[in-house]
Amino acid sequence: MGELIPRGSSASIDDSPETPKPPPLPPLLQTQRQQLSLVQPSQRKKHRPKVFRVLRSVFRTFPIITSPACKIPVLSGGLPDSTRGISGSKVTGTLFGYRRGRVSLSVQENPRCLPSLVVELTMQTSVLQREMSTGMLRIALECEKRSDKDKTRVLDEPLWTTFCNGKKSGYGVKREASEEDLNVMELLKAVSMGAGVLPGTSEVEGPDGELAYMRAHFERVVGSKDSETLYMISPEGDTGPELSIFFVRV
Repeated sequence: MGELIPRGSSASIDDSPETPKPPPLPPLLQTQRQQLSLVQPSQRKKHRPKVFRVLRSVFRTFPIITSPACKIPVLSGGLPDSTRGISGSKVTGTLFGYRRGRVSLSVQENPRCLPSLVVELTMQTSVLQREMSTGMLRIALECEKRSDKDKTRVLDEPLWTTFCNGKKSGYGVKREASEEDLNVMELLKAVSMGAGVLPGTSEVEGPDGELAYMRAHFERVVGSKDSETLYMISPEGDTGPELSIFFVRV
């Protein structure tokens, strides 16, 4: 018989080496798999802002578009009639995309919330950056009008024709936020406004690609059931580019 191992002895019957721990994930993969801390947007009814703030935003940022293909009304002789019944609220808007890829628009209640709207544009990021360098950017998303009985909100439309500074720039498609979209919003959670680049994680762009972004606060103005506009709110004294995004049914 073999030698018995007494009770309480520190000897182990299984002397196999301990299973090695897997190596830590690279930083980018950690970002992809981390648990999101973004919260659902609230369902509370928004308070209407002071009238002069809305009118000031409309007056300062109303588009000047000369292309006959774009149906956005042009300011002439004062404020348009549609501003008489407007209501507004403050939201966070982010334009982002890989340098060699397409632009996406994310709209959030605030930087800590999940996106309430994501629109993928066929416009290239390089084209958007070139247009922004002019100091004034007007993006118009147009779709066909529905019947009066149809209650679909304009922001719930699935497909738009896109115009950038009056020039047709492809299409915009509403979609659910992807995992990569949510990762970007998570990384930018502490950013209330600004522009910059993030390291690439896309399989298409590779780890060396860069994702450019521009984030700002917007005044959301509802003109009618067929039109909503996001006017970028610039800090006092800021001489940066002006940006407005229009959603219209024509």
